[in-house]
Order: sequence, then C-alpha cells, then structure tokens
Amino acid sequence: MSEKEISIGLFGFGCVGQGLYDVLNHSQSLKANITTIGVKDHSKPRKIDASFFTFKKEDILKRDDLDVIVELIDDAEEAFRIVSTAMNNGVNVVTANKKMLAENFQKLYELQEQNNVALLYEGSAGGSIPIIRNLEEYYDNELLSSFRGILNGTCNYILSRMELESKDYSEILKDAQASGFAESNPWLDVAGFDTLYKTILLTVHSFGLILKPEQVLNLGIQNITFDDIVYAREKGLRIKLLGTGYKSGNEFRVYVMPHFVEKTDELYNVIYEYNGVEVEGAFSCKQTFVGKGAGSHPTGSAVLSDISALTYNYKYAYKKLRKLLNGKDKRVNGEQLDNNFSLKVYIRFREKEELKQLEILNIEEEYRSARTNYIVATVTLKSLFCLKGNKESKLFVCAV
Repeated sequence: MSEKEISIGLFGFGCVGQGLYDVLNHSQSLKANITTIGVKDHSKPRKIDASFFTFKKEDILKRDDLDVIVELIDDAEEAFRIVSTAMNNGVNVVTANKKMLAENFQKLYELQEQNNVALLYEGSAGGSIPIIRNLEEYYDNELLSSFRGILNGTCNYILSRMELESKDYSEILKDAQASGFAESNPWLDVAGFDTLYKTILLTVHSFGLILKPEQVLNLGIQNITFDDIVYAREKGLRIKLLGTGYKSGNEFRVYVMPHFVEKTDELYNVIYEYNGVEVEGAFSCKQTFVGKGAGSHPTGSAVLSDISALTYNYKYAYKKLRKLLNGKDKRVNGEQLDNNFSLKVYIRFREKEELKQLEILNIEEEYRSARTNYIVATVTLKSLFCLKGNKESKLFVCAV
C-alpha cells in the first residue's frame, strides 16, 4: 500500500473530519487522498468544494477502489453499521468513535479476525496522546499493574477554571460552551460517559479484558460546586476526573470518578484541555503521557497516524486479549471484573436522606453548615452504581 497514493473514503466532516483534512494537506511524506466525504446535512456550508461530498453512504461503501474508510461521525449506531459493513467488504477502517467501539468491542474484534482487516482507533482515547499504540507495542509483553488517566478535556478544562478563577460550575460550563470547549448538551462529558468509553478501550489494551459500559461504574462532575473546590484547595489538592484500572489478585478493578489529587502526583499539573495517562508496569515502573486531549487538529493528527500505520500493514496484535482467549481461562466478558470492594470517598449532600441509597461502612469525618454538608466515608463501590447516569441525584462523590 505504501507504494501508491492511498485512497480514503471519509464519513463525517465535523471538528475531527476537518482537522484530518487540514493535517493531511500539510503532511510531508504520506501520499494520501480523500476521494469522497459522506455527510448527512445538505444545507450546512463547508469550506471545500461540494463535489467532494455525498449524502448516500453507499456511494462510499460500495466502491471497490478505496484503501481505507475513515469514520468520524457522532452517531454511534450508524457508525457501527458503517464500520462493520466496510470490514465485511474487506476494507481497513480508522475511527475515533469511542462510544461505538466500547459498546460493540467484542463484535468488532471478531469482524477483524473473520475478514483479516485492520481496525485502528488511536484518536478515540486521549486525543493526540499515542496511548493505545504504546500499550500495544511498548507494553505488549509486560505485566501492567495499573493505568489511570485524565481522559476528557472538557471536564479537565472546567475543573481547572473553577479552581484557578474561583468560579462556580454553571458559570464555567456556560462559558466553555460559548467558546467551544463544551457541547451544547454536555451530559456525556460531564457525567463521565466519555471517560468511561475511553477507559474501556484502555482496559482492553492494558489487560486484555473486554468490558461493557453497563458493567463499569462512572460518576461525573455535573454536581460539583465551588464548595468542593474550596475543600480540595484547603487540603492542597485538586479534583480530577479519572478513568482507573488496576490488577487486584487475579481480578481487575475498573471505574471512573472524580479523585482528589496531591501536588506530588504527575497528573496534578495536567490542566485545562490537556489529558494525561499514567501507566505502571512490573518492570518499567510509572510513566506518564501528556498531550492535548481534544480538538480538531490534535485528534485529526492521531487519525492521520493510524492511516499512515496502515501503509505498513499495521494491525493491533491484541496479545493480552489473545492470551485470555487462547488460554484455559476463558473469562473475557467481564468475569474478571471486581466490583465487590470498598473505597474512601468524599460525599457532598443537601439532605442526609440522600445518603440512604448508599452502603456506607463507616464515616471518618462529617461536616454540616447552612451552606454545605459533607462526609468522608468508606462505601461499597457497588452501591455507587445507583448514581451512574442519575440525573435526579445531586450528590457529588470524589475518591479520597
């Protein structure tokens, strides 16, 4: 493939699609050409000639002269139909759709095997940070003990500005939406779902474990107030939304929630829209990767890196996943996930009645005032699942 110009069929020309178009046009060495771009909005003005666009996905999927199909749309169900059709047609695919990948990973892995095609998705987790490729290549044979990461630029941007500008959540969110750092409907970001999908992908490449979104706890920052920032500040801490995975005996603990982070922590100084991922191995110790976590050009460059890798017939080896699949232990679909443990958390609440839904094992600290109420307590992780995606709850929970 590297001897000729690569022919690309692209789905989606939003933020990332335009970013890919820009970085591809400035590429020094990669000979690649976007031949057709599939979009759904007939009326939207676009910066390149209308002859590039089609409104029928078959105009791309039924072509037999494409080397790569790149999927960059925001509809996870339609993205899965596009990606699976392309792979069944024997075409390599690059995507950045973390929701589609996380919700359909088992099937997408099988399609790669059945059709002997590559599915690459570096741009789906960590923006410009090449974390998936590093987990696949650098850590391919090493026993990893843990990973944890700031994986959502929107949340990190909001948390950074709340602390550094001493402003409340609603004010910063409104400003972030106006400046393009947050979506008009920010729920998937602020409720921790975006971080959840990325955490599931990192779990596959770190431990070889396939998980489903409903199996993993995710709590977000949608209920945070400036009182929580003040509590952290007084103790020399920062609040970060982290995706976490670590080995515990023969099982793995994987979850997403806000954490208090100390000044000595490498992730403490990862601020604004930047992402950071810390990986700890048995022999390599801790290593931290930091980079722009979102945006048109950073994510577009990650997508371009995948396209370039395909010119050398690169595919994910999935060594750790294959080891589980081929070994005596067949427990791949989440059976090695441990949700039966407790952790210490800070919980801010309005009425103590709200805490009754949680299994609180012991309370270390309790504070009540006219302005704010909180406890620091040990709770079971399983009991926190009642807060997952719960738009009615006003509790803010942060791991201590």
